[in-house]
Amino acid sequence: MTATDTTRPVLSDDEVVQILALMHDADSVELKLTIPESAQRSAVRALAMDPLDAQIRQVFFFDTPDLALSRAGVVVRARRVQRKGDDATVKLRPVVPERLPAELRTNPNFVVEVDAMPGGFVCSGSMKGVPGQDVRETLLGQRRKSKLFSKAQQAFYAEHAPEGIELDDLSILGPIFVLKLKYAPPAFDRRLVAEMWLYPDGSRILELSTKCLPGEAFQVAAEARAFLAGKGVDLGGEQETKTRKALEFFSKRLKAAAA
Repeated sequence: MTATDTTRPVLSDDEVVQILALMHDADSVELKLTIPESAQRSAVRALAMDPLDAQIRQVFFFDTPDLALSRAGVVVRARRVQRKGDDATVKLRPVVPERLPAELRTNPNFVVEVDAMPGGFVCSGSMKGVPGQDVRETLLGQRRKSKLFSKAQQAFYAEHAPEGIELDDLSILGPIFVLKLKYAPPAFDRRLVAEMWLYPDGSRILELSTKCLPGEAFQVAAEARAFLAGKGVDLGGEQETKTRKALEFFSKRLKAAAA
C-alpha cells in the first residue's frame, strides 16, 4: 500500500449537511492538508517548492498560561510579515454565520471562513486589522498589547472573551517562525499555498492549502486531491492544526516557568 492509499477519515452524512449549511453563508472556504514530518521532504520535492521564494513570518499568539481564551473559542494573534508589514486578528470559532449580527457581517474587516481538512471542518469569524503600533516594539514590552488592536477588534474581543481577562493582561505565546510560499504549480489550475511552521523544539508542520468560493468547494477539493495524489503526496496522515500546536507548546513553557 502506498502513502496515498492510506485510509483517511471521511465526513458522515450529517457532517456533510452541516458543512453545506455553513458554506452557504460563509465568505470563503480554505481547503487544508497537513503533511506528516516523515513525508514533508518528499512532498516539497514532488511539488517543486522553492524555499527561497517563501515569505518569512513571525507569528505571536496571546492567551493566558492555561489557555482560557482558546477554551472559549477565541484566538488573538499578531504577525510580522516580510515585505508586507504587521497585522493583527481576533478570531472566534466555531461560529454559525446566519446567527452573527448584521452589523458584524457588513464590517469590511470581518471575514467568515470555513476551514476544511480530511475528516473535519470548522467555521470561524475573524476581525482583521493593521496594528496601530509596531508589533516588535509592543512585544519588547515598550507598549500596551491592546494598542495592537482596533476599536472594532477590542469590542469583538470584549464580547466573546471570558469575563475579567483583558487584552493587556494576556501572556505572549511565541514567536513561531513561518515560511509561507504562494505559487501555481504546473498541472494545477489554482494557486497553492504551503506554510512551514517551525517550532522551537525542532518539530514542524507543513500545511498545504487553497482557497475557493463556497459554491465550488467540493469540486476544488476533488481536483486538489487528484493533483496531490498524482504527485505522490501523503494524503492520509494525521491532521494537526498549527494554532493548537503552538498554543499548547508555549502554554507548557509558561507553566513550567511559573512552577
